[in-house]
Amino acid sequence: MGLDEELWDILEDGVGDLVLDEEGAAIDRRKHTPEQKKLYKKHHKTRGSLVTAIPKAEYMKMSDKSTAKAMFASLCANYEGSKKVREAKTLMLVHQYELFKMKEDESIEQMYSRFQTLVSGLQILKKSYVASDHVSKKLRSLPARWRPKVTAIEEAKDLNTLSVEDLVSSLKVHEISLNEHEPAKKVKSIVLPSRGKSSKAFKFFES
Repeated sequence: MGLDEELWDILEDGVGDLVLDEEGAAIDRRKHTPEQKKLYKKHHKTRGSLVTAIPKAEYMKMSDKSTAKAMFASLCANYEGSKKVREAKTLMLVHQYELFKMKEDESIEQMYSRFQTLVSGLQILKKSYVASDHVSKKLRSLPARWRPKVTAIEEAKDLNTLSVEDLVSSLKVHEISLNEHEPAKKVKSIVLPSRGKSSKAFKFFES
């Protein structure tokens, strides 16, 4: 909207004791002091900019709001959620963060992408962790077959200074080694008897 600092103050602080009608117009401007007239002019500009910037459908939802502050608060509540809603979302994401685990059939890249999505959601809700928290969380989330690698990292690295990117890179390298040494799946065939001359063979994989 291109509002300057003073106009943003009106969005956040309101217009004090100015009396406005439902459309934001002053009830009796003749009784205003010079300072009130100046404030009203700024409010009129702020409210006009806000009305111009939002879709008509959104404006109709708040047409009963007389001040720019009330309109802005309504927009924040609709698009960011009320304080209680944000708190509930934050608690839910924190719970997911604490319980985060890498899935058995998941790659390090897939796990990292899922983890970052969770972290981004927490940051939007103004709940953030430091890098060392993420490092420790990722190590704790790994399946049992990763335990030797986790132990090696914990013994060789300072987890307070190890970056998330370096950790993920190290885990990807180890993942390649793990995949190379996993036993190949054997293929077995089961031949089922049929009434005709031919038989049907079904293949399945055995770990």
